[in-house]
Amino acid sequence: MRVLTWNLYHGRSLPPAGRQLAAEFTSRLASWEWDVALLQEVPPWWPAPIARAAGAEQRVALTSRNAGLFVRRALARRWPDLIKSNGGGCNAILARAPVIEHRALRLRSWPERRVAQLARLRTGICVVNFHASARAALAEEELERLCIRALAWTGEAPLILGGDLNLRSPAVPAPELIHVARRDVDHLFARGLEPAAEAQQLDRGVMLAGTRVELSDHVPLAVSLRESTES
Repeated sequence: MRVLTWNLYHGRSLPPAGRQLAAEFTSRLASWEWDVALLQEVPPWWPAPIARAAGAEQRVALTSRNAGLFVRRALARRWPDLIKSNGGGCNAILARAPVIEHRALRLRSWPERRVAQLARLRTGICVVNFHASARAALAEEELERLCIRALAWTGEAPLILGGDLNLRSPAVPAPELIHVARRDVDHLFARGLEPAAEAQQLDRGVMLAGTRVELSDHVPLAVSLRESTES
């Protein structure tokens, strides 16, 4: 099973492109090999078309700044680099296997809404997607609470938990979990699964009007996992 995590930076690039980049993000995500993609800071109107292009199912949990979303969407599509995160946002799970159960778990309402996603695939594997608070103390507390809830919800099923945790060196949140991939503040943990190869950082560069830009301020992180050989 191959898992990808990527914070989409509300659909923006470095340096700023000056226009919306839905087609470029969609093309990249559709072209990469993965079974499950955990996405954060996603414009709420993006997951459905990305999933269609990628041949995947999608599940969404709205996060912050989504009041008056119709107006926010119009502004974000025209001036994405000006409105930035005020265009609204969500976390999204894309899966190239049927999703049989999905829950959204609010872990914080103030100073900013933080919501985790818990999904169970028909394969029996459970996945958890989260974007933690920017303050390290809050992020650590959220990760601890999320881990407790996720382990209780998944039971004995194999589990993948990760996303943008806003922690560069997070403690392993439970002894059952192993750290299977990391890059800056983006991390993946697993239970009942282990890496089949080294984690990879995927190329997110695209050419726009003869200039190379990097989609998002985060590097996509992917890892292939197999059933754990430990008893």
